[in-house]
Amino acid sequence: MSIRAIFDTHPKPIGGDRDALIRCIDECATCAADCTACADADLAEPDVQEMVRCIRLCVDCADLCVTTGRVAARQTERDDAVLRATVEACRLACRACAEECERHAHHHEHCRICAGTCRSCEQACEALLATLS
Repeated sequence: MSIRAIFDTHPKPIGGDRDALIRCIDECATCAADCTACADADLAEPDVQEMVRCIRLCVDCADLCVTTGRVAARQTERDDAVLRATVEACRLACRACAEECERHAHHHEHCRICAGTCRSCEQACEALLATLS
């Protein structure tokens, strides 16, 4: 809720769908944390060699989620093309990570949870992209 409160007090708020923007920022923060934790859990698994791609995609997704959340939170002099490209990259990373985690979800609960978080963030990114001109 704090991002909404800050947006509400911004001296030069941007137009557009603020709810979609806030949802994307919030989902990105959650996804970054879950992907980081999932990658760490993957490292502790006895089949870690089979988890290398999952670890990589989780780390990539976490980094893109952090970046996307930060770029989306900046209101002053926003460049919609940059925001669109960043959100699209995040959407793609979330999709790839979700697909990989889903491959391991039947034997690693953390991957099942991470896949769900990635799908939710992917949807939030899609919703925000639909509002950007």
